[in-house]
Amino acid sequence: MNRRIFTRTAIVSGLLASKAVAVSRVRKKPNILFIMSDDHTTQGFGCYGSRLAKFNPTPNIDQLAKEGARFDSVFCTNAICTPSRACIMTGQYSQTNGVLDLSGALPPERQYLSIEMKKAGYQTAMIGKWHLKEEPATFDYYKVLVAAGQQGTYFDPEFIETGMKFGKHGAPGIKTVKHKGHSSDVITDISLDWLSNGWNKEQPFFLMHHYKAPHDLFENAPRYDSWLEDELIPEPESLYDPGNHGSEGTRGKDDALIHDIGSSVSKRNTIRNMGMHMKIDPDLPDREYTHQAYQAYLKRYLRCVKGVDDNLKRLFDYLKKNDLWDNTVIFYTGDQGFFLGEHDYIDKRWMYEEGMRMPFIMRYPETVKPGTVVDSLINNTDFAPTMLEYAGVRTPDYMQGHSFKSIVETGVEPDGWREATYYRYWMHMAHKHANPGHFGVRTKRYKLIFFYGADVYPNGRKDWGTRSEWRTPAAWELYDLKQDPKEMNNVYDNPEYAEIRKKLKAKLKTLRSELNETDADYPHIQEIIDEHWND
Repeated sequence: MNRRIFTRTAIVSGLLASKAVAVSRVRKKPNILFIMSDDHTTQGFGCYGSRLAKFNPTPNIDQLAKEGARFDSVFCTNAICTPSRACIMTGQYSQTNGVLDLSGALPPERQYLSIEMKKAGYQTAMIGKWHLKEEPATFDYYKVLVAAGQQGTYFDPEFIETGMKFGKHGAPGIKTVKHKGHSSDVITDISLDWLSNGWNKEQPFFLMHHYKAPHDLFENAPRYDSWLEDELIPEPESLYDPGNHGSEGTRGKDDALIHDIGSSVSKRNTIRNMGMHMKIDPDLPDREYTHQAYQAYLKRYLRCVKGVDDNLKRLFDYLKKNDLWDNTVIFYTGDQGFFLGEHDYIDKRWMYEEGMRMPFIMRYPETVKPGTVVDSLINNTDFAPTMLEYAGVRTPDYMQGHSFKSIVETGVEPDGWREATYYRYWMHMAHKHANPGHFGVRTKRYKLIFFYGADVYPNGRKDWGTRSEWRTPAAWELYDLKQDPKEMNNVYDNPEYAEIRKKLKAKLKTLRSELNETDADYPHIQEIIDEHWND
């Protein structure tokens, strides 16, 4: 009797299991929504707990983190718009994907992420800021910003759309579509329209939804003008007190280059500082000038952030209303970090935490537990492999990044997960920001940076400004991020860190070789490296 019951139970269980397998095979793949803002730094969120969190600039993004995962150790490999976007689209580091700087372009044959998504059966769309020069032709649909060097304008932005001739704004034969309103509102409108009328509901969608905001020079929609008007924005101590931050590589010998290197909030940088842009009275005493510039700067920045967050509520409400919310893997990030006055810097580019660290949040309730916090070392070459794994695609061999899907779902790092991440900024002393060329390595605890101080073009680039011809001093910096998370004390010359220096240099050398990030093609830079490696 028991034997017969066991047999019938086994048969029924087998039938149910077969049915479950059949159902799982026909279950639609999840939709994938990748949202990226421009220059939205971790300091500009509530969920990252910065000095600005009390103003609640991102309630909708914060809720996304509560319902999903917040990542605390995500870094870009090059903190500037075009290269970062290329790393995301290719899963490769800059020398491999060929996009080293703002002049780089990503041709269709190297737009790997969208190519692989289409192979996986996804309908693909790219809406908003593209900034990779060549046509995003591998997407089924695109509508991307033009004008202002492909940044687009904050108000009444112009776009090139699928089916139109793609090319430089204003070139013969190039026509655009102009929309009235603020860019954050308009970009959201376009994505909502595509989801409603352009998306074929028989396919899962892969949508890259990219905002211009909060890129400088920070023009918010008028409805935010009064927000924060009477607030005093907390100022970082390092805005006024540099401590032992930096080196000759960032200041020059005996501080001879402090007025030239690194755009500032204060009057320090005489070529570009935020007080100029905020139209602060130059005759004010230095500290008052800095204070007023910072207050105006931060309020404009946060108003742009608020506009992004409010628009995301519109997008999220659409997904909820149309029963797409729980079957869509949602990612939110910025294209790199951004300085909000720390060390008296504006913009990005530096390997310091505020520029290198990226916000990263995701939600997918089927596999990601609410309130998850991930502290594994991740960089932007890992984004494409991760999205592809959610689409059911194995990471292609040509990608250098690695999927972190299992990490966010289990909390366990796979064997061999990275212990250090590599960084390189190529645009030596370019434009008015004037940051020296540098590279380095970051582990969980330490950061080693080498400022080699030369452009890849031995005589500089005229379109980047005459200062790209300069050779700035070579110098090393080392930060103990456990003891000094705000990077106020360069301990490179501290003998207590001699063994750490040695280990980090060995790791740096290995990564440069493994990742195709050497200077074999730039012997004038390699000479500098060889001369100063053992300093």
